[in-house]
Amino acid sequence: MAHLLGAENIGIAFGTRTILEGLSLGVDEGDRIGLVGRNGDGKSTLLRILAGLQTPDSGRVTRRGGVRVGVLDQQDRLDPEDTVRHAVVGDVDDHVWASDPTIRDVLGGLLTGLDLEQRVEGLSGGQRRRVALARLLAGDDDVVFLDEPTNHLDVEGVAWLAQHLNSRWRPTDGGLVIVTHDRWFLDAVCTRTWEVHDATVDPFDGGYAAWVLARAERARQSAVVEQKRQQLMKKELAWLRRGAPARTAKPKFRIEAANAIIADMPEPRDSVSLAKTATARLGKDVLDLEDVSLTLGDKRILEDVTLRLAPGERLGIVGVNGAGKSTLLRLLDGRLAPDSGKIKRGKTVVTATLTQDVKELDEVSHLRVAEVMAREGTTFQVGGKDVSAGQLLEQLGFGPTRQWTRVDELSGGERRRLQLLRLLVGEPNVLMLDEPTNDLDTDTLAAVEDVLDGWPGTLVVVSHDRYLLERVTDHQIALLGDGKVRGLPGGVEQYLELRAAMEDGAAAPAGSGAPSRGRNNAVGTCAGMGNPRSAAASGGSEAERRQARKDMARIERQMDRLREKRARLDARMAELGQAQEFDGLSAVSAEVRDVDAQLEVLEEEWLSAAELEG
Repeated sequence: MAHLLGAENIGIAFGTRTILEGLSLGVDEGDRIGLVGRNGDGKSTLLRILAGLQTPDSGRVTRRGGVRVGVLDQQDRLDPEDTVRHAVVGDVDDHVWASDPTIRDVLGGLLTGLDLEQRVEGLSGGQRRRVALARLLAGDDDVVFLDEPTNHLDVEGVAWLAQHLNSRWRPTDGGLVIVTHDRWFLDAVCTRTWEVHDATVDPFDGGYAAWVLARAERARQSAVVEQKRQQLMKKELAWLRRGAPARTAKPKFRIEAANAIIADMPEPRDSVSLAKTATARLGKDVLDLEDVSLTLGDKRILEDVTLRLAPGERLGIVGVNGAGKSTLLRLLDGRLAPDSGKIKRGKTVVTATLTQDVKELDEVSHLRVAEVMAREGTTFQVGGKDVSAGQLLEQLGFGPTRQWTRVDELSGGERRRLQLLRLLVGEPNVLMLDEPTNDLDTDTLAAVEDVLDGWPGTLVVVSHDRYLLERVTDHQIALLGDGKVRGLPGGVEQYLELRAAMEDGAAAPAGSGAPSRGRNNAVGTCAGMGNPRSAAASGGSEAERRQARKDMARIERQMDRLREKRARLDARMAELGQAQEFDGLSAVSAEVRDVDAQLEVLEEEWLSAAELEG
């Protein structure tokens, strides 16, 4: 693959803190790279340096001649005097850009319902973000850098963006580097993962699921990662294996490796036990909406809706922006009264809501994190165990030094974590989360999910993060903007199909058979997005597919023999290590490296055959 751009020995520090040091890496044609790591570890800084928006303190960034680079930064770079149309396509004549299928697809996917003649200065923050993303995608760049592109996108918009990026270039063309906390998006788009930590970068093959597996394997082999982090990683792997079918469509040897790691892990949560505990705390009645209708302004939000929440129920809510998801939460927790119908609350119900803006922390902004938690208590029950305030803070990423930071100095993600902890230790039995993933990195999201797994109560989650919804909720409902609530036994994928069907019906007259355009087609093709390779795997003849199946079986037998040999070598190395026979240990280590190299080659051959077999 041809080289596009690279960094040579770059380093940068902010004050006394080193963010990146002595780092060399590159982006080649065909690379689809996701940057992961904790907030503050330097993901956005690395992206900005590679994109040419920031100069490192040392080292340099080089580009191949003629390479065009496009960047979606977190900063707003739009001219407020521009119209939406001019901001996206510039001075290009209407008949020119309207005949470009890429630009039509981008406008249909990101700016549906937005007046193209409206000035940028009158847009909301989310609308401005969509316009900035549309302007970038309407271009013809060789390398695209995206910093949190899914912010302000609903589930449908995220699915469209994944489809667009997967079809934007041929598999061996273009380069893509993404910073995002959306784990489904990472799996759907990225074929490589860079973990930014401790001023360096560790590369991994594959998306989020492959990164979790590889990191857990490295941790187990090296035995240098603390036990708490290993257990959390294994629990996340258990979810990846037992989750949606699209996420487990991995090569057989990958699934077997995951099974070996998580063989002794229980289900992510004991639903029966939690339901019993929730019933004891709540009784049989929790929250019921009966024939509820609500209109805000001239918009009908709910019309004759009946919804019942059971003890221990875990409900996810999805829907288009403006459909009334947050309004439904306000009805459930009593902050808003309906126009008609009844809301019945159980006598023992205690609700708590994590809002999007976290203004609840303003009253304690002058206190330190540890002082805020001390107000709530000294010990708390989590998953049936007593934990101290400090332990609970550390579980959600507040280390010993960070616990003494003032609340008004916390980042957005830290404020959300602290407020969630305050809600949990207040012992509500109905917890409502409104877009809880905002500003949280992937490691912190896994920690939050781990805490929620052991929380015995009724949980209601509004989110566009489909990974989170599938991970912490047992079923989902949809608000489609027509005043109705629909159950989704097929999960988020069913929601996308419903939305595509609705827009198909709106775009084409009944019986016309006219195909939908723009966003409609984009969303309709997103089923099965969990395996980006699958689209390319359907082209071989039947004879070629039969041969591919034979090749796969042959390769698997070879790999089984190599794995058996690897296990024998591992045992031999352990014996030599105990006997301190270092010469023999060196020779066996060389054999291990040779076996690993052979396995890597066979894995690539297996993947090639699997693509052809389909």
